[in-house]
Amino acid sequence: MEEPLVPLVPMSHTAHIRSHRKPRRNASSLAMRAGVAGGVLSTLAVAGASGAASAAEPVTQTIELPTLTADLSTQVAQSADATQQAAANYELQAERDAAAAKAAKQAKADLADAKKKAEARKKAEAERKAAATQAASRSSQRTTLAASADADVPVAASGSVATVVAFLKAQVGDAYVMGGTGPNAWDCSGLVQAAFKQVGVDLPRVSEAQSTAGTPVSLSNVQVGDILYWGSAGSAYHVGVYIGNGQYLDAANPSKGVVIQDLSGYPATGAVRVL
Repeated sequence: MEEPLVPLVPMSHTAHIRSHRKPRRNASSLAMRAGVAGGVLSTLAVAGASGAASAAEPVTQTIELPTLTADLSTQVAQSADATQQAAANYELQAERDAAAAKAAKQAKADLADAKKKAEARKKAEAERKAAATQAASRSSQRTTLAASADADVPVAASGSVATVVAFLKAQVGDAYVMGGTGPNAWDCSGLVQAAFKQVGVDLPRVSEAQSTAGTPVSLSNVQVGDILYWGSAGSAYHVGVYIGNGQYLDAANPSKGVVIQDLSGYPATGAVRVL
């Protein structure tokens, strides 16, 4: 049996799609939105008024800018002054440090110089005392030699002066030869030079130089061991050695040779002392 047919009713092609039309708003909703809109407009009005007021204020800000600029200039100037003062302080401190270092260096040099001078004075004083002691010893030796010569007693070779005199006496009887320097023939200056060399004194070779080799002494103060010379100082033509008791020893000439003679018989012109 066939099914009964159901009649088909035609439908709109948009019947299954929701309507895009917004629902109708009621009066209360519209009133609320109107209130909100009014509030927004009020706010905008206030903001506009505030903006207008702000637009009228540049004069006040322009008046305050010079004050800010003056403060900033003062701060910059103060900072520059502080920097300059700090630099001056550093420079002053550097100068003080340099001066202190220089003073310390000078003080060290002065101390070293003072020590050197003190050592030199000490050495000079020691040498002076030694020289004084040696001079006293030589004076004593001369006194002893003179006394022995007066008594015609042989003298032992002791001390520098005694050594010189002993050497000279040992050559008595040797020949005189011009330019002779020993050991068995002498001229006047060669004999004197050899005698003093025995005690470490290096005399010049010729009589001219020997007459100025020591300290000049007067003939009235002549002592044993002094060199006698004939002629002027610096150009003497003959030399001998005083041995006390008014006598001297020399290499006289080719006819006499080395002899002991009386000073009174052939007075010397002058004398020098080297011991």
